[in-house]
Amino acid sequence: MAAKEDKREVISRLKKNILLWQGCRPPEAQQEKIGLGAVEQAFPNGVFPIGSIHEFICMSREDAAASSGFISGLLSALMRHDGVCLWVSTSKMLFPPSVHSFGVEQPDHILFVRMNREDDVLWAMEEALKCSGIAAVIAEVHKFDFVQSRRLQLAVEKSRVTGFVLRHHPRTIDATACAARWRIRPLASNPEEGMPGVGFPRWEVELIKVRNGNPGKWQVEWVSGEFVPVVEQVHTPVFRQPDRKIG
Repeated sequence: MAAKEDKREVISRLKKNILLWQGCRPPEAQQEKIGLGAVEQAFPNGVFPIGSIHEFICMSREDAAASSGFISGLLSALMRHDGVCLWVSTSKMLFPPSVHSFGVEQPDHILFVRMNREDDVLWAMEEALKCSGIAAVIAEVHKFDFVQSRRLQLAVEKSRVTGFVLRHHPRTIDATACAARWRIRPLASNPEEGMPGVGFPRWEVELIKVRNGNPGKWQVEWVSGEFVPVVEQVHTPVFRQPDRKIG
């Protein structure tokens, strides 16, 4: 019996060491959940991995817009304590005031950096990730390989800054050292009954790869400053009995 318990302890300790070697640290006591619900349970220890690099695959402009909105919702949690964020790209695709609608209380704390070359985007991101005073760094690129991702991951393991890489129209999707690979697709909103305009933003959230986690797919929407699962209302059809002729 004692031998079995010792074997279990060795296996448990080995699993913990493997997580540490791969950059997955146990959640700190003061670390709060980011509010992703069932999506967050897909990660090791059921906690969104801050201090890691997250890769977002965008195959269309619609995917890119949906990913930007979804990341803005994540930033609302990462920046809640007067945090500062850098958004690095070669173009001006994002409308800065729009991030306020996703819970970022101080949009002026997001610094937008425009680079002339895409190679400089990842360089700027790596340098920014080394600064522990920053809450998060977002970079928009097309090309992204394992070596580049490993350099970024090594930077955040020291600073504990969270990095997001948006890959627009990638020609190939190779292996990377990122903690997770996401695919965010837009979904049609459901307008509130009796209210004008469109409903709350909705996404199909897919975790394609999760280091030591469980990939999956969920539908979520942004309601009252938080991510909530999409719950469709089921309408029971009413069948009318055919009229019977008498006589």
